[in-house]
Amino acid sequence: MSEVAISRKKSFSPRQRASRIVLYAVLAVVAIVPLFPLYWLVISAVKTPSEFSHVPPTWFPSLPTLQPLITALTEVPFAQSMLNSFIIVGGSTISVLVTSILAGYVFAKHKFRGRDTLFWGVVATMFLPPVVTLVPLYYMVKTMGLDDTYLGVMLPWLANAFGIFLMRQFIQDVPDEIIEAARVDGAGEFRIIWQFVVPMLKPAVVTLAVFMFVYGWNNFIWPLSILKSEALYPVVLTINRLMSYTMSYDYQNVVIAGALVASLPTIIVFLVAQRVFVQGIASSGVKG
Repeated sequence: MSEVAISRKKSFSPRQRASRIVLYAVLAVVAIVPLFPLYWLVISAVKTPSEFSHVPPTWFPSLPTLQPLITALTEVPFAQSMLNSFIIVGGSTISVLVTSILAGYVFAKHKFRGRDTLFWGVVATMFLPPVVTLVPLYYMVKTMGLDDTYLGVMLPWLANAFGIFLMRQFIQDVPDEIIEAARVDGAGEFRIIWQFVVPMLKPAVVTLAVFMFVYGWNNFIWPLSILKSEALYPVVLTINRLMSYTMSYDYQNVVIAGALVASLPTIIVFLVAQRVFVQGIASSGVKG
C-alpha cells in the first residue's frame, strides 16, 4: 500500500468512518429493496404447491423443484409465443429507431416553415392516454385488413413521439461543421445520417431501444384487441392463459414460473445495455 493511500486512510476520523458505514448501509438497503420482488419471483417459481401456499411464507424453498417451470413451458405454447414476441417487438423497435433518427435529424438540422409547430405537435401526442386512441387504431387497422397479423400488432408502434423528441435533442448537439464538411465532400443526406450522425448517438439509440423493447414486450391491451389466433399471441397473452389455473393452489407456482421465464428477455436486455443506457438517461436529463 502506498504512502498516499495510508495517509488517506488515516485521515478519516471515527465520526467520518461511522458516517460512511451508515451511508453504505443505506445504499445497500436501497439496492436490495428493488431486487426483492425479483428474488421472490425466483424462489416462488421453484417452490412446491404446498410450500407456495404455506403460511407464514418461507423465505427460501426447502425442496426446490423445476416442475413448475416445466409445466409452464409445456402447458401452453410458450416457445411459439416467445418467438411471436421477439418478431413483434424486434420489428417495432427497429422501425422506431429508424423513423426517430430520420425525423429527429430533420427537426434538428433542417429549417423549414412550420418546423417548430410540427415538432411540438408531434410531442403533444405523447400526452394522449393510450386508451383514447385504442378504438380509432383498432378500426383503422381492421379497415386495412391487418387485424390478426404481426403487422397489425406492430403498425401503431412503428414510429414514436418520444423517440423523435429524444433523437432531436441529441442530434442538435452534433456540430453543424461536420455535416457541412460531409456535404462539401459530396455525401448525400442518408450517408451523412448513417455514417456521421448515428455513431454519435450511441447512448440515445441504446436508451430508446431499451425503452421500446420493454414497452413492446409488456404491451397487453393492444395485442389482445387486434389478435384472434392464439398461434400469434405474444408471451404476455400466453401468460394470461396460465392465469386461468390460479384458482387451484397446484398451479399458482406455475403462473409465477411462467412470469419468470417471460421476464428474462427484458432483464437480459437491460443488463447487457445498462452502462450505455444509464449514460443515455443522464445525458438526456442534462439536456433538459
